[in-house]
Amino acid sequence: MTNQNVVASDEKSAVDIRIRFLLPKSLFSPDGPKPLPAPRLAKKIETGGVATAAAKTNAWVNSMRDSSPTRVKSTCSLSESEEKNSWIMNHPSALSMFEQIVNASKGKQIVMFLDYDGTLSPIVEDPDRAFMTNEMREAVRDVARYFPTAIVTGRCRDKVNPHFVLLLERKLHFGVLLYLVNNVLSFVVKILQVYSFVKLAGLYYAGSHGMDIKGPSKSRKYKKDQQALLFQPASKFLPMIDEVCKVLVEKTKSIPGAKVENNKFCVSVHFRCVEEKMWAALAEQVRSALNDYPQLRLTQGRKVLEIRPTIKWDKGKALEFLLESLGYANSNDVLPVYIGDDRTDEDAFKVLRNRGQGLGILVSKFPKETNASYSLQEPAEVKDFLRRLVEWKRISFGRACRV
Repeated sequence: MTNQNVVASDEKSAVDIRIRFLLPKSLFSPDGPKPLPAPRLAKKIETGGVATAAAKTNAWVNSMRDSSPTRVKSTCSLSESEEKNSWIMNHPSALSMFEQIVNASKGKQIVMFLDYDGTLSPIVEDPDRAFMTNEMREAVRDVARYFPTAIVTGRCRDKVNPHFVLLLERKLHFGVLLYLVNNVLSFVVKILQVYSFVKLAGLYYAGSHGMDIKGPSKSRKYKKDQQALLFQPASKFLPMIDEVCKVLVEKTKSIPGAKVENNKFCVSVHFRCVEEKMWAALAEQVRSALNDYPQLRLTQGRKVLEIRPTIKWDKGKALEFLLESLGYANSNDVLPVYIGDDRTDEDAFKVLRNRGQGLGILVSKFPKETNASYSLQEPAEVKDFLRRLVEWKRISFGRACRV
């Protein structure tokens, strides 16, 4: 990677700060490291190729039916319980293997990477209400006190960072006379909910699948210098993303349950609340919208279609970038730990597997094809794992102080 320094103005504080841009040389390069053999995953859905429009739509619908990552297909010789036991043997619980994990970290700096939806928060029908519990927030906050910690999400960074006011989660009801006031409060609550998911300072935030990265605004105890960190490799696509988002909002109005979300550097079309019989119509609307935008590509997550720029950047690249910005690009003294539940997290799991360094932990109740080494069943187990990690660090730190 190459280093460039520029002076930019922080819009919120109106104070000039020095921002370091680390530009990967391979960002727009067609060549890159060849991945090691890994379990076969469902291919990304893209708008290119020679297939007919109908064939493309059918392919998208078939992929939409799959969970993410792809669920392992059952065989006639294995019962469901046998299949799950077999999968658990290859992807053991990170809780049951906790001692082995911390032993592997001895003499190394653990760096935590956490997906948001389905990892820190439950998957819910309304993506605007995917909140972390207070207990989970405390666990993430405590982890960040001991280890460099990054939230790596497909959501817009502004929706998970702490720059916005805290969520107004409770409304006051004063009866019929305050009906209009209550409606106004409901609107305000809806707006604030979108921007208040994590609400923690001192973390790195990588939004839009890693295309919008910003370091902590206050605590920089893990950084090698005192420069703030900002990286947005897809900035030139912002006008196009805004434009296609407006197009998709109009085109999907006829699809009950469809929700279009502008995540700044990508657009998410949620179909969790869309009846399956309408998926083909939704896929066709998205396909027709993207016909005029060859610089954008379509991929799929968990009950969501994602429209992204066609640059070579994903959560795996974001992980590598953050490790380099922390000074651990070629270090043997680091143990990256990435926890995620979605197909997009597989890019990060692949990076860790290719490095031969670090641990990928998949959050899933079902056997799925994955490049992760370990598993956790649900966000509650993620919380337990983070708490155990903090407790282990506290005990280790206490022992070191007594020596």
